[in-house]
Amino acid sequence: MTQKTIIVTGAASEAGLGFATARMLAREGHAIYLTDLDSDAVEARASELRGEGLTATAMVQDVTDAAAWTELVDTVKKDTGRIDGLVNNAGIAVLRYMADLEEASWDKQIDVNLKSVYLGCRAVLPVMEAQEAGAIVNLSSVAGLVGIAGTAAYAASKGGVRLMSKSIALEVAAKGIRVNTVHPGVIWTDMQKVAIADNPDGYDAINAAIPMKHMGEPDDIAHTIAFLLSDGAKYITGAEFVVDGGLTAQ
Repeated sequence: MTQKTIIVTGAASEAGLGFATARMLAREGHAIYLTDLDSDAVEARASELRGEGLTATAMVQDVTDAAAWTELVDTVKKDTGRIDGLVNNAGIAVLRYMADLEEASWDKQIDVNLKSVYLGCRAVLPVMEAQEAGAIVNLSSVAGLVGIAGTAAYAASKGGVRLMSKSIALEVAAKGIRVNTVHPGVIWTDMQKVAIADNPDGYDAINAAIPMKHMGEPDDIAHTIAFLLSDGAKYITGAEFVVDGGLTAQ
């Protein structure tokens, strides 16, 4: 397989979607740049991959900072000469009903979940345009497709990612660049583990609501992202891929 250079943001959590994606892509033979605000954790994840003989580099990055994106892109270009893929995975969720949703929580989710995707796409597109090739996968959510109580800010950010990605896809389709979104449902990550620990009875209720009767795993998302970055998806752009066990089909 031809080695590609791919950036994955928000990749510090050992049980997170970002690291699962970075690991899968690295095992496919690609050179991966893992980024996160947590310097120790993201370096530990990259070190794990290098321990397998894989190509992985850790970078500390605030995805809401335009200057940090410029620095990242300049570093990757200097190291490898190209950027073939970007996975905008970094995100947060502060679930509050509107009456309890503070302005700071709204602003933070819009910045981390939506503004960061705008900044990331804007930063890598000139490189990809010069190459006349590239693929971007932006992480949205089922909350960006259907209404879910208590997710107003999160849903606004993820719905924004969905439609912004379609618009960008149309702008760059003729330039050999593809842009797609992935919409995870309920996935067994650290966030879910904490939530279930606080409310153990809720685990069965959540699974019962999913047609496939169980939560997804991070690798379920990673497989979809890896496909969208691959040459097998060369005719797919402006599309949305829902990975939710049938949750939103109801």
